[in-house]
Amino acid sequence: MEEYDQLRELVEAAADDVRKATGGNKAAGTRVRKTMQQVKDAAQTVRKKILEVRAEEAA
Repeated sequence: MEEYDQLRELVEAAADDVRKATGGNKAAGTRVRKTMQQVKDAAQTVRKKILEVRAEEAA
């Protein structure tokens, strides 16, 4: 599922900035918060797609 792959890529891309942010880098913290918002949106998209697939299978 393409949407899930995008979600996974976002999480993987944030890993380096998470390490930097926990080390005190404020700019990395800002990037992590921005990426986490994108993760939230991508996760919601995955949830919707799963519901669509389930509805199609039930029909």
